[in-house]
Amino acid sequence: MSEQKRSPKSRGYEMQKRAEDVQRTRQRIVEAAVHLHETAGPAWTSISAIAARAGVTRLTVYRHFPDETALFEACSGHWLSRQRPPRPEEWGAIEDPLERLTAGLADMYRFYREGEQMLTLVIRDQHAVPESVREAWEERTRQYAEVLANAWPEADAPVLRAVIGHAVAFSTWRSLCREQGLRDREAVEFMVTLAVAVGSKS
Repeated sequence: MSEQKRSPKSRGYEMQKRAEDVQRTRQRIVEAAVHLHETAGPAWTSISAIAARAGVTRLTVYRHFPDETALFEACSGHWLSRQRPPRPEEWGAIEDPLERLTAGLADMYRFYREGEQMLTLVIRDQHAVPESVREAWEERTRQYAEVLANAWPEADAPVLRAVIGHAVAFSTWRSLCREQGLRDREAVEFMVTLAVAVGSKS
């Protein structure tokens, strides 16, 4: 059937189908990149490997994602959409500083445990992560620490802020719970106790 003989409805259907095919291809690329980041790590994930897993060519990958930053941002968003990120809007509403810190750290440590494999490899391979993606992660972590610190009367005390900043770091959770064998609850209690000791001296 020639272009002239096709009805507007037929052309509209074909355009919609092409758009859906493009979106499905893009999704396969993103899912392939997420899988490789989570199993091999960003530093060991090449465009060729992503293309092979997604069943497309390298050119197709670049057509959808012209640079690494665009691909990383899409991967980060897709991975986070499948997680249960920390909810600072919930524990930030708790007025008591100890209760807020306990709730916040429990929420963050739960997230760290659930996302441990990806977070471990991404942090290990930070040198291969685009700067904008690293900065976004660091900014989120700073915001979590800010919400927790602001509940304390001694909120401006540098040492207290340092302790809370240390407490919210993924590396702290990993050290306490993976390397030292504490359970999440025990790690939370330890960091809260440390914050109380520091806060009382501020």
